[in-house]
Amino acid sequence: MRVLVVADIHGNRAALEAIREPCDLCVCVGDIVDYGPDPAWCVEWVRANATHCVRGNHDHGVAQNVEVQGVGGFRFLTAVTRPLSVAAVSPAQRRYLAELPTTLAVSIGGKKFLLVHATPRDPMDEYAPAEVEFWKPRLAGLKADYVLAGHTHVPYALRTGGVTVVNPGSVGMGRDGDPRASYALIDGDDVQLKRVSYDVEATVRRVHETVPDATACEMLSDVYRTGALQPRWLKKENGNGNGHGPAPATA
Repeated sequence: MRVLVVADIHGNRAALEAIREPCDLCVCVGDIVDYGPDPAWCVEWVRANATHCVRGNHDHGVAQNVEVQGVGGFRFLTAVTRPLSVAAVSPAQRRYLAELPTTLAVSIGGKKFLLVHATPRDPMDEYAPAEVEFWKPRLAGLKADYVLAGHTHVPYALRTGGVTVVNPGSVGMGRDGDPRASYALIDGDDVQLKRVSYDVEATVRRVHETVPDATACEMLSDVYRTGALQPRWLKKENGNGNGHGPAPATA
């Protein structure tokens, strides 16, 4: 059983179209929308291709039209692109996002999978590093062979207490310095973290067609081209010196 795992698509159609991995089943662990220029197309792709999907914090924000304010980093990009995403998706697509579960336990190929966007303790928002000691208390008592999670935009796989945690990284917006689309393939007991190049400039062109804010266009273009938010965009907010870069609250 070959299971394709995708996460953090963030409206990036070109990146999603580049993933053509043969699989028996596809699962998505959230954040289909926001940031990227084609949220509606990406929602339809997930509806058509993902057998199982859970809700990410950005999916929730678009479904409920949650307003965000921020002057720096990814919080600023969320503030700019949130209303664009809300306007781009249809009422039916917003209902789909709103009705996605935040936690989903399924059996696949005789194995027990738990799907969350972030962590079992806080399914939509907790930022989970690739650290065994962080995960140990969050996996205690779970009856699962695999926990699939995203949110960090950084791929990793680790095993502790008989549970394998797989974070496929981000399809549409890398944050670890690698601009390629990231995903995972679980083939039996073999976990593969994979990357594929895509037409980044096609996404950049779409951003300039759809995002009216010039600063946001330049920031997004930088992220797509480099796989990271450049330090010059991490502005101070409210004078506290805490730049909103890869902040857990808006991942």
